[in-house]
Amino acid sequence: MTSDVVTLKVLDRHPPRGTSPPPLTALDVRVSVVIPTLNEAGNLPHVFARLPPGLHEVIVVDGHSVDGTVEVARSLRPDVRIVLQTGRGKGDALQTGFAACTGDIIVMIDADGSTDAAEIPRFVAALCNGADFVKGSRFAQGGGSTDITPLRRAGNRALNALVNTLYGTSYTDLCYGYNAFWARCLPYMRVDCPGFEVETLINIRIAKAGLTIHEVPSKERDRIHGESNLHPVRDGTRVLKTIARERFPARSLGRWYRDAAPDPVMELEA
Repeated sequence: MTSDVVTLKVLDRHPPRGTSPPPLTALDVRVSVVIPTLNEAGNLPHVFARLPPGLHEVIVVDGHSVDGTVEVARSLRPDVRIVLQTGRGKGDALQTGFAACTGDIIVMIDADGSTDAAEIPRFVAALCNGADFVKGSRFAQGGGSTDITPLRRAGNRALNALVNTLYGTSYTDLCYGYNAFWARCLPYMRVDCPGFEVETLINIRIAKAGLTIHEVPSKERDRIHGESNLHPVRDGTRVLKTIARERFPARSLGRWYRDAAPDPVMELEA
């Protein structure tokens, strides 16, 4: 059987210190930001206030919120694009958002305020300097988290070590969802999972494709309002199954997820 172990072309965890990335307005690239939402009306004012100038588009993928999330998004940013999620789960929402993007670069952030949109220029600068995929890391030098629990930290560490062992990678933060990449990477990612295992799926498939990966430090903050939909044991199990499925695709591991093309994008008119 052919081995699936890969070696990353580049994995730079320590970008130059004391330098600030150029503003997006100074770069000749179109940056799309995808934000999945489900009842995040109270968090969007903080998230949108941190978005840097010069973005090509902001796409909110809404999972049928009932708290006025869509209305708040439009009031904060009249040019926002609202896309209705037809399925369920974060993976499904990202798949839907990616399909709607028209930019050269795609950035995925959370709507709960835990990921700082002001860090986007750092991710974009790394892409413009030669990376194909830029991964935020809470555990790289200069990163951090005030939100992660001891259980989630331990689970992330164990799953991270497993992926690095199986795939010959050097990731420091497998399950963090703050990533940016060139739109041309989408065919390699083929997002086809519904839940929080989506970050692991993307990281594995990008590595298997042999693309250039760059890690940048990122600081995760506490969720501002509401409760997280993440369940450490349930979602950790889904991540473990994803790792096994991707590493041993020829083996019969069970049909955990549906393999289907993205549903048609349903964009709401302003």
